[in-house]
Amino acid sequence: MTEPDRAAPTVLIVEDEGPLAESISYNLVREGYRVVAAGDGELALDRFRAERPSIVILDLMLPKLSGLDLCRTIRAESQVPIVMLTAKDSEADKVAGLEVGADDYVTKPFSMRELVSRVRAQLRRAEMATAGSVRRERDGTLSGGPVALDPGRHEAFVGGVPTSLTPKEFELLELLLSRKGRLLTRQFLIEEVWGPHYVGDTKTLDVHIKRLRQKLEQNPHDPRHILTVRGLGYKFLD
Repeated sequence: MTEPDRAAPTVLIVEDEGPLAESISYNLVREGYRVVAAGDGELALDRFRAERPSIVILDLMLPKLSGLDLCRTIRAESQVPIVMLTAKDSEADKVAGLEVGADDYVTKPFSMRELVSRVRAQLRRAEMATAGSVRRERDGTLSGGPVALDPGRHEAFVGGVPTSLTPKEFELLELLLSRKGRLLTRQFLIEEVWGPHYVGDTKTLDVHIKRLRQKLEQNPHDPRHILTVRGLGYKFLD
């Protein structure tokens, strides 16, 4: 097995189970990635800052600094993709990780093929998001699928046609487009669009998502762009 080029994407593996970390590392190196590993949260943070990896694979259960605290710290410093590993197959743990900034999760036990696929997908989305950020800096617009959004002028276009959106629909769509490819939890969307002290019916979010789909999806009953992640939230895909 040849050593990957330094120019290859660097993956930081944060996992305190030695055999599992070695197995993940072996499979990623075989796929051409460069790998850096850490067995506890404090060492992982040091290596993250020193290496500036392209993606982080992060176990939630870590010594010295928890996976959640590490995820929160990394997200405050960087938009690097983070894939959580957790032995806890519970919705609460997944939501907690996603709320502090993780992009995806894999529940132990998992197949290496699945993990490598998730890594590849997150790196691809990060590359697309970077390209989208450059485009937004140049002309002020956000785009995804058939949608083009100009927040400065408060204008929306679907397939090049001007489309009327309510203020909340516009704000919700802007949030989804600005984090294209990332899963946004229901709680995050509600707090960002309706405010942290909103006490109304949470189905309001579902109603707005339904209306957006009717305005931008070719088939609102089988959406291609605004996708539901059951029990967690929504994400926008090209």
